[in-house]
Amino acid sequence: MSIYDFKLMKPDGTEVSMADYKGKVLLIVNTATGCGFTPQYEPLQELYDELQGKDFEIIDIPCNQFGQQAPGSDEEIHTFCTGRFGITFPQFAKADVRGETAIPLFRYLVDNTKFGGFGMSPMGLMMGGVAKKMDKDYKNNGEVKWNFTKFLIGKDGQIVARFEPTEDMKNVAKKVKELL
Repeated sequence: MSIYDFKLMKPDGTEVSMADYKGKVLLIVNTATGCGFTPQYEPLQELYDELQGKDFEIIDIPCNQFGQQAPGSDEEIHTFCTGRFGITFPQFAKADVRGETAIPLFRYLVDNTKFGGFGMSPMGLMMGGVAKKMDKDYKNNGEVKWNFTKFLIGKDGQIVARFEPTEDMKNVAKKVKELL
């Protein structure tokens, strides 16, 4: 099984096969518009601007499961992201990425990766406390812990890396560029 076996829903209700992205490096991100990590849209867009024509795509899947931080409709989320951050990468329909209601793509991603930790920065320590309140065993399972968790997929459709939301975007960009 690979990433290409899954489909995503566009905001207009049409399905997109992940097989449409064969041969590209993908960064799959669950996002939210009202999160402390929402400013990550800016470096994500910068990375997309730099690498878009080089077999790279960002797959943005808004999610309202963490602190209800993406409460708007798909259209409201898109309007916010394009207006505030100039987002041009594909945004898909809002979906669950954690637990029994998670879309199949995210079930596959979390079943095949491990939680990498939030680090020891003040934000990382705070996120550890938040995650522990949601799941006492959070360090030992692959569930998505919060908004802006990123999964890096190689051109062969295999998972290469997972980045927690506290990961410096410069490290994410470096790893993406290594694959191109």
